[in-house]
Amino acid sequence: MYLTKDEEKILNGEMGEVQERLFRLLVRLGDIYGADKMIPIGSVQVAGVSYKSIGDPGTEFLEDISSKETKVKVLTYLNPAGMDLEDWDKLGFPKDFAKNQLRIINAFKRMGIVITTTCTPYLAGNLPRFREHIAWSESSAVSFSNSVIGARTNREGGPSALAAAICGLTPNYGLHLWEKRQPNVRIKVNTNLVYNSDFGALGYLVGKTVKNKIPFFTGIKNADTDQLKSLGAAMAASGAVALYHIEGLTPEADLTNDKGLETIEIGKKEMNNIYDKLNSGEEPDVVIFGCPHASLREISSICRKVEGKKLKKPIWICTSRLMKEASDRMGYTNIIEKAGGHIVADTCMVVSPIENMGFNVTGVNSGKAANYLPGFCKQKVVFANIDKLVEATL
Repeated sequence: MYLTKDEEKILNGEMGEVQERLFRLLVRLGDIYGADKMIPIGSVQVAGVSYKSIGDPGTEFLEDISSKETKVKVLTYLNPAGMDLEDWDKLGFPKDFAKNQLRIINAFKRMGIVITTTCTPYLAGNLPRFREHIAWSESSAVSFSNSVIGARTNREGGPSALAAAICGLTPNYGLHLWEKRQPNVRIKVNTNLVYNSDFGALGYLVGKTVKNKIPFFTGIKNADTDQLKSLGAAMAASGAVALYHIEGLTPEADLTNDKGLETIEIGKKEMNNIYDKLNSGEEPDVVIFGCPHASLREISSICRKVEGKKLKKPIWICTSRLMKEASDRMGYTNIIEKAGGHIVADTCMVVSPIENMGFNVTGVNSGKAANYLPGFCKQKVVFANIDKLVEATL
């Protein structure tokens, strides 16, 4: 792999021990995947933030790096933490967990990383441009940036994303290359998709079916960004889909060719089967929306559904701090809290310790959450659309 003179200086340790260690990681990745060179990046999104995910070894690693005055070179955002960083006590998060989570956050802060703690950085001020090279790591954010925005990133691991942030570079391979962004399976959708949960169910099925291939969808007549977010998140969770195209909707779809590809048809029967498969519980202890993090449109929709009502079971809406502040200003938070719900910032049900907070059955409209909750959080799942879930809390 070709390295510039400045890059060789990093590799030789002339820019410090931390940069050398992390740049060597990027060079090894480049060698493994056949990269021809390093490329500059516009932004980074770092995963591996929740104490639940990285534990003591990860915490100590981050504290060690941050203690050496290491700073990131590009705009860098954080993935969700394991708790609401401001209201964790009020919401019942364990005190020992909170203490360790804040150690992690402080280490990232010392490195100059923006403490956004969200899986939807594109809704919180980090919006890459079409064809911009970035290095993002959270699977749903990678899918959205590649597919809906048309930016270019591989699915980075936590360490490689952090290395890219500190070095300002990433190896030029995989989805950074146009020829690697071509579809290799065609998905013909023969049923109407109405709810976000429909897109999540479709994504779950397609991810399970195509694994890490790049699907080209036909038959999806319209979809807003929340629905596309749900689709991509579920495909990335049940499979390893980091890029998809939808005819007439996503920016690169008309530039690619789906002719001659293997075609998989999905209709109402297949969708009903997925709803059945994802349901392992009957009555939810809690209903949690926002996986990926809820947009203001999603928050306002839930607000209208619970306004003036009294919930018999709690509703959590997981979102970014920025969206929560907008919700506060619009009065949505107050309405939801009066009903008995909570806007929970900085975290989501998958990376928080909900299994230690008295919950055993969680209601979700997210295909991604339905995929992960049984294993990560020991939860039974009620998977349904937003209307049925809100009805289950009344």
